[in-house]
Amino acid sequence: MGFSAASHQSADETQLSELVLKGPSAVTRFHTLGEMLARSAERAPDTAFLKQRIDGGWRTLSYEQALAGAKRIASFLTECGLSADRPLAILSGNSIDHALLSLGAMVAGIPVAPISVAYSQFSDLTRLREILAILTPGLVFAENGATFANALALADELNVPVIVSANPRSDSSDRIWTKLLEAAPEQVDEASVTSDTIAKVLFTSGSTGTPKGVIVTHGMMCSNQDAMAQLWRFLDDEPPVIVDWLPWNHIFGGTLVFNCALRNAGTLVIDEGRPVPGQFDATIRNLVEARPSVHFGVPRGYGELIDALERDEDFAKAYFSRLRTIFTAGAALPADLWTRLHDLAARYGRPDLRIHVSWGATETAPVVTLSPPDNTQAGNLGVPVPGAEVKLVPNEDKLELRVRGPMVTPGYWRSPELTAQAFDAAGFYRIGDAGKLFEDGDPAKGILFDGRTAENFKLVTGTWVQVGGLRLAVLEACAPLVQEAAIAGHDRDEIGLLIFPNFAACRETAGLPNASSEELVANSEIRKAITRTLGKVGDGKGSSTRIGRALLVSTPPSLEAGEMTDKGYLNQRAVLRERADLVERLYAEPTHPDVIIPDRHSSI
Repeated sequence: MGFSAASHQSADETQLSELVLKGPSAVTRFHTLGEMLARSAERAPDTAFLKQRIDGGWRTLSYEQALAGAKRIASFLTECGLSADRPLAILSGNSIDHALLSLGAMVAGIPVAPISVAYSQFSDLTRLREILAILTPGLVFAENGATFANALALADELNVPVIVSANPRSDSSDRIWTKLLEAAPEQVDEASVTSDTIAKVLFTSGSTGTPKGVIVTHGMMCSNQDAMAQLWRFLDDEPPVIVDWLPWNHIFGGTLVFNCALRNAGTLVIDEGRPVPGQFDATIRNLVEARPSVHFGVPRGYGELIDALERDEDFAKAYFSRLRTIFTAGAALPADLWTRLHDLAARYGRPDLRIHVSWGATETAPVVTLSPPDNTQAGNLGVPVPGAEVKLVPNEDKLELRVRGPMVTPGYWRSPELTAQAFDAAGFYRIGDAGKLFEDGDPAKGILFDGRTAENFKLVTGTWVQVGGLRLAVLEACAPLVQEAAIAGHDRDEIGLLIFPNFAACRETAGLPNASSEELVANSEIRKAITRTLGKVGDGKGSSTRIGRALLVSTPPSLEAGEMTDKGYLNQRAVLRERADLVERLYAEPTHPDVIIPDRHSSI
């Protein structure tokens, strides 16, 4: 059975109608991560599953080694007293040790909770304390005892045993897990692990309160990978080669990307680089050496990638040499990046390269929709993947998106009230996004993202402002000078922006390679350029999209304050809350000299 849609027409023809889109019937092949690992070890025992650059060389883990190690670790963790109620907490980032411990826990039916590295590095460990209190782990792991000393001291305070890979703290009971592992047998009872067994507990950023622990089951992850395999048939014959930096405490990197390699006997190169100036050279080196066949990423990462590809022909030739497909999700890819990426692919012999846009959440493990192969628009989220249902429900003047299917979480860790609030009476998860059909009357063409229902607000006139779409319009109009923008204006007369400039692009535009961020936000040429481009946003479309004023911000969004996630996504509400003084300056009367008033009369 293929894609289908059912509409429930409102009695009032002027009102929006409810619509349910259903993906094709799902084909289930795997029920647990242990099954995936065993199958790949049988299919390709000597293939490098994971590669990690250490001290200039490569550490490699084959599938045969991964399976044997996972079973030994499963036995070890069980002997340590870990269970479904006493999970494993991992504080450090992506690594082979991290992967082995995670796989071992999941093979044993023990939930694993990878926690953002940043939470252990903050001066204030309140967020980490809250997570550990909710989780009640039986064991905490950190790669380096010295680097995570403060966080491990918190674990001591909470009476949670600690294991490390290296540098145990002096005067502590830290144990080096590899030595303890030597005595563990390669056997564990896996029969009790089913598709309903909790595999992971993933904590959201908690920017609006105590972090929530999203339950991720084996069945959620397996159904997602089986659905992707139904759509990406080439994976059966071409095990993927992936280079990726996305943090494993997030569903994208730690579940979708990691499991894509695992299920299909592919190779995942753990990228130590990041899509930020000064750290992206490491990513380029890894991409050149590994030459990926599938590339996963988020818009911020693709911006850095495209700039580098346009500058370096040798890099571009290596990158596109065997690339089959590109996958982007998490936020809309700006149209200029979409066009430039397609142009580069065509220039280097890949005019047929497919760029897939996807949509989902931590609670959906994560893929719900995938854009069709013939898609030509960056904003098209696609149609439901096999097994998924997406319901579009009228909400004010929008259609709220809700999700049901085997990839959807059963709820939140030890939070029955939050779980009950997250689902409607028909069992659809309330994801908090709005959408609309890409083409009226033809659901098979896909869904357009139409903002976050919780982020949208009304001006004092009663006019609704759709934050998601407006933010994207601002970024596209002001590229490349603007990196991010927070949309303000709730109960105000007009829309205002807090703009985070792209300082590298601003320095190039202004011809000031050594200018500070403070100098750049005050630079007349930069301010004039942004004044002109903002005047074109929403021009002639009314107050819901017209920018009234803007303020350039010299300090980047703060990870510790929750303004930015470690994947590079901006949290609108956190920015407006943490920078309330700037919002007041933005709307102060008389107008503050730092405020930009868009020019609606000049041509660009």
